[in-house]
Order: sequence, then structure tokens, then C-alpha cells
Amino acid sequence: METLRNLTAQQARDARAAHGSPLYVYSAEALETQAQRALAFPNAFGLTVRYAMKAAPNAAILKLFTTLGLHIDASSGWEVRRAIKAGVPAGNISLSTQQMPDDFAELHEAGIKFNACSLAQLERFGELFPGQSCGVRFNPGLGSGGTGKTNVGGPHSSFGIWHEWADQVEAIAAKHRLTIERIHTHIGSGSDPAVWERVSHLSLDLVRRFGDVKTLNLGGGYKVGRMAHEKSTDLQVVGQPVKEAFAKLAAETGREIKLEIEPGTFLLANACSLICSVQDVVSTGGPDGREFLKLDGGMTEILRPSLYAAQHPIVVVPEQDTGETAEYLVVGHCCESGDVLTVGADDPESLQPRELAKAAVGDLIVIEGAGAYCSSMSAKNYNSFPEAAEALLEKDGSLRLIRRRQTLEQILQNEVCDS
Repeated sequence: METLRNLTAQQARDARAAHGSPLYVYSAEALETQAQRALAFPNAFGLTVRYAMKAAPNAAILKLFTTLGLHIDASSGWEVRRAIKAGVPAGNISLSTQQMPDDFAELHEAGIKFNACSLAQLERFGELFPGQSCGVRFNPGLGSGGTGKTNVGGPHSSFGIWHEWADQVEAIAAKHRLTIERIHTHIGSGSDPAVWERVSHLSLDLVRRFGDVKTLNLGGGYKVGRMAHEKSTDLQVVGQPVKEAFAKLAAETGREIKLEIEPGTFLLANACSLICSVQDVVSTGGPDGREFLKLDGGMTEILRPSLYAAQHPIVVVPEQDTGETAEYLVVGHCCESGDVLTVGADDPESLQPRELAKAAVGDLIVIEGAGAYCSSMSAKNYNSFPEAAEALLEKDGSLRLIRRRQTLEQILQNEVCDS
């Protein structure tokens, strides 16, 4: 069975007593450890680590990473504004977006960096800022992800300018006297390290073509093992061949290209625990009968199992630990048959019971690996459940609330009802 990672059983109980459940608890120590690992990524001529803030955009996390020297990768104008409000310097923010914001000109003039993700975006940038510099995101023709839904490269992905349209990029740049100073590629989250390395070489070929490029951003989430049996990417192993490729390019051309990476999952995945409570224990009869643990959280806090068949460690923290175990299907609190946390691996339509400590109503359950794409990507307010609270476990063991639980009044505040 899986065990607790960032919290002791008593810390989990104390956190629930202080702030209720469901509750996300991030570990400052785990966040800092992962940040330092990312900052040590092998590089030949300089490195910028950009936190992909869509993984978890809480201001406390943005502030912590900024103090550690990380920059920001934003996926929307709203994320840019959020990061600036959290104190991130505009010059430390790079925007790669499917939808150019209406206030883009203001954001650009504030100093953010921009990667055009389509020919139309590049054309618009040129019209707004002729003679200036920007980056270009290319679809390298190849992608990889933990699932097909997290693959953002290749012919079935809309992200970036197709690599074969480089002629059109050059033409638009010439038309508006633009300098292409950065190239950005991204293959997906939970990627295969071998594919990531292959795409890095394809990306360097694009760098060769655009002579003014000074920085190559190699996006793509490195595979992170949430379950005990899963392996995680060793950044030192995957980074060394890429460092050598950058050095080779410099030897051939004299161009010393700076590297950017933009981890999200790598930094956050295993740095957060979602604390829930058992609301009910029910069973069904017949030869296929099952025993269910019903939680006070679910797809409103952690959508990944329903969406991707993602596997997360689940640990029961019983009030009375008898040493007994049982097989359970763990389900959420939503009136939705897909609100299941124990789905089959790679198949959200199947169910896979887990052997857990014997549980009773009121017992605490901790869902590990809940740091990336959980609080930020949820079935918000489904069944009118409020957004969960978030807390940060400081390195000295103290717990700091970093997001209050949403109230009913906050859920309703934007509704317009005629009297």
C-alpha cells in the first residue's frame, strides 16, 4: 500500500482540524527541492527555468519560485496579470497562448516576452510592433504525453506553427521587419524522455535556420511518477545529451544558444497532498458487489482520474488503526458516475479497487501527487461545491493558509437575476 509523503498522520489531522476538508497542503520543502533540481539542468551557455504556472497558479507558489530564481511561463493574458499581481517582474514572464489577450499591447509594453503560436498571431504582432523582436512557437511534428490528451505536438495538435511553415514565418518576419530571437517547442506533459531528446535536435535545426535566435525553449513536462511503482525522469540524464548538442552547434556555427525549460508537473506533482474525509462507506450486493468509500472531495478538486485515468496514491489515516485492510473503490462527492478516483490505469471507463487500511466514516484520507493540474484544473462549483482551501506547510513545520475556502456568496456573486 502507498504511504504518506509530505505529511505525518498527525500533521494531516491537525491541518484538517484547522482548515477543514477537502484541503490542499503544499510542501515548501518539496517545492524548493524540485526547483533546485530544475535549476541544475545541464546546459552549455546559460539556463532559464520557467515555471508553467497553469499547473498551480496560487500566488504563494509564484512568490516562492520567484525568490528561488525561477521565471514564469504563462498560457493566457489572465495568467500574466495574475503573475504580475503576485509580484513577478513582467520581464520574467513569457506568454505562449492559444488566444492572444485583448490587452496584449499593454502587456507587451510592460515588458513580457511573447512567443507567437500561429501565423495569425505573428502577423498581429508584426502589425502592432513592427521592427521589434519576439519568439515563435513551432509544432516540431512530433509529440509525447502521459496520455493522448496531454500530447501537444505532432499533426493532431493545434499548438504552435507547423514546422514545415518556416518559410511563411520568415516571410511575415521580413514583411514587418521582425527579429525572431527565440524558438519554442513543446511536446506534452508526462513526456517520454527519448522523444523529448529527439525533439530537441529537431528544434536545433530550426535554430540553425533562424540566424538571430539566441534562446531555445524546450518545453515538455518530464515524466513524474506519482505511484510508488512509477519512474520519474532524471533531469541530469536527459539534459546531458542536449547540452552536448548545444555545444556542437556552437562549435559549428559560433552561436552560443541559451536554454529555457518550463516544467510544471515536475515541480508540483508530488509536492502536494489533498486531505479529504470519508463521508460514507457503502457496498453493493451480488457476485460483482463492491465496497465504496465516499469522500467529501472528488472531481471538484482532482479531475485527472476522470479525465485521464490518472493514478494517484490514496492513503487512509484511520482514527482507530486496527491493522486491517480492505479493497475499496474510492469515489467523490459529486452526483456524477464519472467521479471516481480508483479508475483503471489508462482507462477511465474501468474501475480498479485499491487495498487500503480499513476505513470508517469520519476517517481522514490523503490523496498524494495532487500538486500539478489539480487545484488549477477542476470541475469548479459542480453541484455547487465551493472551491477547496489551500495551505502551505512551511519548512519549520508550521501551516499557513494560502487560499480560503470559497463561500456560497462568492459562488453566487456574479449571477444576475432580475427582480
